Amino acid sequence: MTARLTAAPTPAGAGTTPPAAPLADPRFRRLLGAGWSALPAAVRQRFGKRLGPGQSANYAGEVVLCRMSLAGWLLAHAARLIGAPLPLDRGGGVAAVVSVTEDGASGGQVWTRVYARRRGFPQVIHSAKRFAGATGLEEYLGGGVAIALAVSPIAGGIRFASDHYVLVLGQRRLRLPALLAPGRLTIDHVDCGDGSFLFSLALHHPLLGELIHQISRFHDTKDISHD
Repeated sequence: MTARLTAAPTPAGAGTTPPAAPLADPRFRRLLGAGWSALPAAVRQRFGKRLGPGQSANYAGEVVLCRMSLAGWLLAHAARLIGAPLPLDRGGGVAAVVSVTEDGASGGQVWTRVYARRRGFPQVIHSAKRFAGATGLEEYLGGGVAIALAVSPIAGGIRFASDHYVLVLGQRRLRLPALLAPGRLTIDHVDCGDGSFLFSLALHHPLLGELIHQISRFHDTKDISHD
């Protein structure tokens, strides 16, 4: 005779706390102005929710392609000194995960990107989007380096484009001269209409041309709430 093991029933409402719904977030709406209403509903949903303590928005997918010139490869590896904010490997077909949480210290968001590598441990990139600065949005990369971003609507999504680079030295903020900047950075978020979106990163230097171009495809996953 075979014994059957069954879990004891859990009393209704005991030991379970339903996750809190994300709060409405007007921060990106304010940056885009009238362009906000033209965005696809899925894009407004991703950028229009504010995560509370213990909550994260998570997206999983893969790197479709990543190409880089020799100068781009050298720059990406030199940037490891400030936390490796640029992709390190050429090619594609590797897994990728993005997690977004609120940054209580700055009132912005922390973005964590994990890219699998064909050899070795995955590359982990941390950056913080801060709703401050001359353009209203900065991405802090680490090592005292930040990028002032201009935000604009594009067909199917949003574009974040570098306006200028900033060195943060304690309480001092120094705008990096254009001649010393690594080039114009554009990051596009374009909805695909099936619960997925394309994330593309392009870095173009005025003299050296295209340094890096990466395209990844992600899909929405259920937001996570940690008790």
